[in-house]
Amino acid sequence: MKRVLCIGAILIGTQIAFGQEVEQTTDSVLIAQQKLEKQKEELKATKQAQKKVDKAEKAQKKAEKAKKKAEKEIKKKEKLAKAIASKKKGIAKNESKIKKLQNKLAKAKQKGKMSSVDEMEINHKINKLELAIVKDKEKLDKLVKKQ
Repeated sequence: MKRVLCIGAILIGTQIAFGQEVEQTTDSVLIAQQKLEKQKEELKATKQAQKKVDKAEKAQKKAEKAKKKAEKEIKKKEKLAKAIASKKKGIAKNESKIKKLQNKLAKAKQKGKMSSVDEMEINHKINKLELAIVKDKEKLDKLVKKQ
């Protein structure tokens, strides 16, 4: 009877030992699968985060491009305004020169000190200035249309 009990105890102990080994193998397989799933989830999360970063960088580049375009447009308008002011100033300067030359011509005629050659030279200068004014006014009109 003692032998039967001993043999029975040995058999039971062996079965328990084998049962634990099977559980340990299945536990290690489950753990490995869980680790693999965690790694997959982390990889997926990393990819999503990278997509968000890429999207943000793309949006930032687009915003910078729009900003540069706006700055370029502002500079263009400022340059155009400066050119218009310059043309107006040039026209006014030429008109004042014409008035001075006409006054000089009138005074010289009154005094009778001017020769016909000098008179022709002054008239020629006046005509050149008038042509320059006409050209500048045409250019000014084009600049105003651009504005």
